[in-house]
Amino acid sequence: MSRRHFLKSIGAPLVASLGGSSLLASFNDSEAAIGDDYKALVCLFLNGGNDGNNTLIPTDGGYNDYRQSRPVLALPKESLINLTAKSGGRSFALHPGLAPLAALYNRQRLSWIANIGPLIVPATGQQVIDHAVAVPPFLMSHNDQTAVQQGWGGDADQSGWAGRGLELFSSSLRNQLNAVSMTQDRTLILGKNAQTSFMSANGARYWGRADLAAPQSFWSQALNNMAQLQFANPYEKEYARTFGNSVTEATILTQVFLKAKAPSGNFSSDELAANLRSLASALPVFKSMGYRRQIFLVQWGGFDTHYEQRGNAARTQDAQLAILGKAVAAFDDSIVAAGMDRDVTTFMMSDFGRTLRPASGEGSDHAWGNHWFVLGGAVAGGQVHGQFPSLVLGSADDGDPGRGGRHVPSTSTDQLGASLMQWMGLPTTQFHNVFPNLVNFSQKTINIFKA
Repeated sequence: MSRRHFLKSIGAPLVASLGGSSLLASFNDSEAAIGDDYKALVCLFLNGGNDGNNTLIPTDGGYNDYRQSRPVLALPKESLINLTAKSGGRSFALHPGLAPLAALYNRQRLSWIANIGPLIVPATGQQVIDHAVAVPPFLMSHNDQTAVQQGWGGDADQSGWAGRGLELFSSSLRNQLNAVSMTQDRTLILGKNAQTSFMSANGARYWGRADLAAPQSFWSQALNNMAQLQFANPYEKEYARTFGNSVTEATILTQVFLKAKAPSGNFSSDELAANLRSLASALPVFKSMGYRRQIFLVQWGGFDTHYEQRGNAARTQDAQLAILGKAVAAFDDSIVAAGMDRDVTTFMMSDFGRTLRPASGEGSDHAWGNHWFVLGGAVAGGQVHGQFPSLVLGSADDGDPGRGGRHVPSTSTDQLGASLMQWMGLPTTQFHNVFPNLVNFSQKTINIFKA
């Protein structure tokens, strides 16, 4: 069979990965002894801009402001799931779909960061209205803000903060699958030079007739030989390199999933649950291989709720938050059962927050500051970090001249990122190389981890 026909038969599934160096037969030889120094970050990115105003809600006097500012969107107080511990003297509750996360908060495994978003310098609502401070580029643009949240600075450098940080780790902390995406987006984990890897929920075991679980078979050997072809032409050479890297990492992931055990969490059958179930089964294997630092990007959802935000339809925020709550709780249960309680930290991000004032279609429009959670055994849980914004339209936190309730963040995404990367092992002396805007902030990190 010619190379052209063989490539057609296997479909050249290059989506398996975007980096790597070893080849098929090297997997077992490269396996290392189990180590205790393993840490993984899992970023759960909610696509579209989740409405934080209906996610974390005050139950003290702030609830009346909330109900008055968004009459068609406000959740009934009796439907909210209370968080038992007060934070900063205030009481809060969660959307009813997030009841499993409320339980994790009450068990002090989960904390919230209030009114967080990208900032260049600390800013107030009035400063933003007066154009008196620099603000991030392309505010309220989905694609751009997704990238900005993940570390893009609006220039030619497309890398993200997690990818830049990983590149600065010592060689002893780096491995072949440092930066892994379960989506085609990868800004967060993209470094300036290092490659990224792709992992699907089901792996990439079969490349046409080649079964990567059987490296000695004819078709796998043929694939392996093709992955090692050398070319003088720079375009052919780059294709061959990428092809070889893809085969290598797809083989590693195939072996990981062959060794993986079904996680113990009670996962549903939806897409988010499938991705988190797959990740929960793979993480113990990565640790057993001697890997030390990994960051995973999982993106999910359709939270661009300009209209019909409430209700039971699949696209509503109510329905999606119910899926989110169950999937995250099952993932956390699995991590705990696997004995990796303090090894894995999960955190949520989204494009941006949404307006406090409802949109005309009983939804909400693009805004800025939002509320995110961070979860894990190493987390100092049961707290709401940062400054919770006023829920009065046109308040001092509102950066919208039209008084729409577009909250200017009081905590920077970079401050959260620096906290997470410091936990992973990034020295504070390297913060300026990873988070250049942190030079404008006196407080570089958030106290989200246990001492």
